[in-house]
Amino acid sequence: MQTDYAIRILLYAQQHHERLVNITEISDFYQISRNHVAKVVANLTQKGYLQGVRGKGGGLKLGQAPKNINLGVLVEILEPLDIVECFGSKNRCVITSQCKLKTALYEAKQAFLDVLKTYTLEEIQLNNKPYSPSNFSLRLLTP
Repeated sequence: MQTDYAIRILLYAQQHHERLVNITEISDFYQISRNHVAKVVANLTQKGYLQGVRGKGGGLKLGQAPKNINLGVLVEILEPLDIVECFGSKNRCVITSQCKLKTALYEAKQAFLDVLKTYTLEEIQLNNKPYSPSNFSLRLLTP
């Protein structure tokens, strides 16, 4: 969820680039727990994706230009994508030496990241309208 929330938070900050945004408004807009948003914001700020401005009238803004925020790099930083034990440093799987699954999953992971690396935050901007709940409707996908 961290990556999902991180991308949404960055999109929100990008859409409101003319002003500082805050955790409460982001939380309210996306209907996500304020605590979850605060944790993700802290991580994004620490990694330089967001910049916090302290004091009265303070808030958050993008820490980098949207064209410099690569989605594949962001995902790699936030999600290790170690979907099988043998990807991690604490591998104790007894079939690792003979298993071909690791190779297949590693190739799939790399393909996934390679596609994401072709996109930046600037390229996934939804539209030029300001983010507000009235500009969006929830559409459920049905088969």
